Amino acid sequence: MADSVESSSGSGYAEDPRRQNRLQRYRDLRFSEEELAVILLTPVVSFLLAVSFYPIFDTIVGSFYQGYVLEMTPKEFVGLENYRSLYGSGPLLEQFLSGDGFWNALRVSLIYTFVSVPIETALGLGLALLLNRDFRGKYFAQAAILFPWAIPTVINARIWAWMFNGQYGVVNDLLIRIGILQTPFPFLAKPDTALLSMLFITIWKTSSFMALIMLAGLQSIPDTLYEASRMDGAGRIRQFWDITLPLLKPTLLVALIFRTLPAFQAFGLPYGLTGGGPASATTTLVLFDHQITFNRLNFGEGAATASIITLIALGIAMLYVGTLYEPEVR
Repeated sequence: MADSVESSSGSGYAEDPRRQNRLQRYRDLRFSEEELAVILLTPVVSFLLAVSFYPIFDTIVGSFYQGYVLEMTPKEFVGLENYRSLYGSGPLLEQFLSGDGFWNALRVSLIYTFVSVPIETALGLGLALLLNRDFRGKYFAQAAILFPWAIPTVINARIWAWMFNGQYGVVNDLLIRIGILQTPFPFLAKPDTALLSMLFITIWKTSSFMALIMLAGLQSIPDTLYEASRMDGAGRIRQFWDITLPLLKPTLLVALIFRTLPAFQAFGLPYGLTGGGPASATTTLVLFDHQITFNRLNFGEGAATASIITLIALGIAMLYVGTLYEPEVR
């Protein structure tokens, strides 16, 4: 009797039409790999189109108009006039070497990027090689090197602006105490030393970031490769050139892209450290774009400058990928 009750109750549960319909709907959701990929990627692609690609497209369109942003003045199509205004007059090389405005900002951005990034990469790789060794306090050291990178850029800029102050800065006081300087030196008040100071600060801040990325790459290299090379008589230098560096190329590519593009688009450090001065010596392209867009309210030239920044950044990324990308390395 009990068995018949259980059987009837079980069959009744199994034949519940609502449960059967729900299970059938689950079974019917069968997609091919291509269809599933489209379903999963559609939200991501839609988000990128909304927050990245559309603003880029809108900015490029806006660079051909005056009075385009916020409709403060009637919109007027001017073609390439905004780009001609940025270019100025004269030969290209002469403009690049001695021009002011846009060309000065481009020159500062290129110096800032292609001086700081190689030094940061070399220092980061050296730190990563040291941190990859076994020693007491290894994990504490790995956490400690992230401290400079963890400080927000604008706060970091204000701290160093105080430290480099020509009257009461800690750097001047220290250099005078050890005999390098006789009198305080205005590091941030002279064009050459202001740019050098900004380079020093960004190298100090971001070398640890490069080290962390490359440390992850070093830890993914199998130890068996080093053991086999030692058995063949290879020393540390030969292991570095034949094993470490080739296998580190994918990680190095990621580190360079992650660091070069933000360096070329630097805004927070020059804005917080010097405001672009003295005499525009530390005015980067993005800071220049901010000045002409929001200080001078020249939205057309601002959009043109932003479009040029985007194209140059895209070119840098493609150069890195074309030079360092090797899918067969792993």
